[in-house]
Amino acid sequence: MSSPSKAQAADVHYRIAPADLHAHLFTVALTVARPAAGQELSLPVWIPGSYLIREFSRNLQALKARQGRHEVALTQLDKHRWQIGCTPGSPLELTYAVCAYDRSVRSAWLDADRGFFNGSSLCLRVHGQEKQRHTLDIAGTSATAQWSVATALEAIATDPRGFGRYAAADYDELIDCPVELGIFWVGRFKACGIPHQMLVSGATPAFDGQRLLADTRKICETAIRFWHGPRGAAPHRRYLFMLHAVAEGYGGLEHRNCSALTCGRADLPRRQESRASEGYTTLLRLISHEYFHTWNVKRLRPAEFASYDYSRENYTELLWFFEGFTSYYDDLLLRRAGLIDDATYLRLLGKAINQLLQTPGRTLQTVAQASFDAWVKYYRQDENTANATVSYYTKGALVALCLDLTLRREGRTTLDEVMRALWARSAGGPITQADLCALLHTLAGRPFDEELAQWVHSTAELPLADLLAAHGVSLKAEPPQWAQRLGLRVTENHGLHIKSVLRGGAAEKAGLAAGDEWLGVQVQGQGWRIRQLDEMALYLGSGTALTALVARDGRLLQLPLELPRQPNRRAAAPDTVSLSATDTVALGRWMG
Repeated sequence: MSSPSKAQAADVHYRIAPADLHAHLFTVALTVARPAAGQELSLPVWIPGSYLIREFSRNLQALKARQGRHEVALTQLDKHRWQIGCTPGSPLELTYAVCAYDRSVRSAWLDADRGFFNGSSLCLRVHGQEKQRHTLDIAGTSATAQWSVATALEAIATDPRGFGRYAAADYDELIDCPVELGIFWVGRFKACGIPHQMLVSGATPAFDGQRLLADTRKICETAIRFWHGPRGAAPHRRYLFMLHAVAEGYGGLEHRNCSALTCGRADLPRRQESRASEGYTTLLRLISHEYFHTWNVKRLRPAEFASYDYSRENYTELLWFFEGFTSYYDDLLLRRAGLIDDATYLRLLGKAINQLLQTPGRTLQTVAQASFDAWVKYYRQDENTANATVSYYTKGALVALCLDLTLRREGRTTLDEVMRALWARSAGGPITQADLCALLHTLAGRPFDEELAQWVHSTAELPLADLLAAHGVSLKAEPPQWAQRLGLRVTENHGLHIKSVLRGGAAEKAGLAAGDEWLGVQVQGQGWRIRQLDEMALYLGSGTALTALVARDGRLLQLPLELPRQPNRRAAAPDTVSLSATDTVALGRWMG
């Protein structure tokens, strides 16, 4: 615990308590030591790193304001802003409650087992005082007597379980450090001399925490050395991973000195398990992705994000770089760390290529447009998403692959060196596409404007096969699976349900629609129940014509369906591919 003077509350001070676990309510008391006349306050409408207007103010209730013993009038200006009729100079206290019932990493949660919140969900912004130091008291109750607290905020006066006072340099830092409350497993390690902490909530007794720590340490050391070399100094003095294990779920959100992660309990490593499960590999990919963001988006970031506007959308066309290039490196750094082998890496890369090829929207929307449209398309996916848009994660990662392989083939530089040069050029700060183009020209000895115009700002196909072949990898067309052959995305849990119908496919021509339950087929006068698409082969044989029996809005429909005799191809690209190594030496130079 620090000295009393350092522990004193700042001019903007919050006290947050898990007040009613069963009602899922946090209570907040905000004290503004020196308010302005007509002081304005607001709650963010979005959280950086997740590009969707989430309207956090919908969960705020019972807002009141006082100065001394007197209640002060407040006026709501719009959906997330309030103005207080206060006297300037006299301390202002606001009290309110927030309902926390969002299990994701983006908002806030509270129940009898666990609490979690991002400051953007609970902490009103005091306009005009955002750059001042902020302090936060996290208070316990009798119901949380066995709980602990974890956060990346600076602790200035806390008890052994972490309850007490924390400080942030400004409002941006305050809401960039989520808080975890509850009973959780904690492990620690150092990566390149930097202290790291991993907390895991919701794990089962079979959880192998030491394996997770060892593997995460390899990821962190590989990332730090990627950016700074064997002796360079990382930009953070400490780092916190906050991992919540659930029955079903997956996701992560990067922060400047920490990350909030969600995974399925079955994905955690287990004691006496010799091989990494596919789910555990997915978890390591998530950890790698969010940790790489420590550099690429939290510090090195779009010029449009130099200063966040929490009141509206913040647009950029560069998410293909900041999310896509991070997605390229999350798997590549796992390979360099020795956590996956060549075959696994190529399988993951092939999965990304297939995802792109099986997205008709790639022929309509550029990856730069997809970045700009994230606010209304990527984070609001529906039955038409695959037909109208492209993922800036997936295509952005493949743009990075094409750029890296092109640079390596020409022999003057690599994408690794370009990334490090961008960091040095911007001093780990905002950049534009022009900065990337300038460094490519300098390091590669020629401009790359034409390639970026084709790969990023047009819907042209990426030259994946030729570039992979030059680095010891063959790209082979495979017979399409039933979903690709029909032009469908489905779920096959307790029945066959159609999620989306892809543009131009056999299913669309037959009139199948998203939301249909596919009950059975009629083939040559016989009717058969189906629960999985693979059962089609059993009943159809070598034929191509059938009648689909579907349920839609309580009605039973019979839809004639004609299958294409040849695999569907778009722009000379196969719908399904596999990758295999043909030159391990060339492959090693790329991945090493």
